[in-house]
Amino acid sequence: MKKIVIAASGASGTNLALKTVNLLPQEVEKHFIATEHAKTVTQKETKHGIIIHQNNDIAASIASGSFGVDGMLIVPCSMNTLAKIAHGIADNLITRCAAVMIKEQKRLILAPRELPFSPIALENMHKLAMIGVVIAPPVLAYYSKQHDLEMMENFMIGKWFDLLGIENNLYQRWEQDNIHE
Repeated sequence: MKKIVIAASGASGTNLALKTVNLLPQEVEKHFIATEHAKTVTQKETKHGIIIHQNNDIAASIASGSFGVDGMLIVPCSMNTLAKIAHGIADNLITRCAAVMIKEQKRLILAPRELPFSPIALENMHKLAMIGVVIAPPVLAYYSKQHDLEMMENFMIGKWFDLLGIENNLYQRWEQDNIHE
């Protein structure tokens, strides 16, 4: 069984993290972490079957490489969390788990939601990308013909699932025939 950690490190965009967790297939072991800013929303909106961890519990199972987490997605990823990860600061469960993903060479995906990105944030993203961290902000691609917010969110979540190796049909994939439409 795949073990996936989804973390929310900011209040703005937490709904996208919750939707991501709730769309994970039943056969995936789901672990969720939220910062204090995101916690109020998450406690009211997460479904059953999800293990919710406290961000201050750095002794949680997912903080150990021997627990065997397969991948981690931080959505939204605040610039503060991104900077801490880029500089090896593991002072809470989200940053500790990210550090474990890096040292164990497991898939770590960061979905920063800032706009525009500052030169400092871009430098931190570049540093992380150079060591294999995937930077995948919530960006739309219009070829999948999203007609509403739900379709847009499903596209982004589907792309993140693709990166985590989780099969999904959340968005319309590119087809050669799309060119003529």
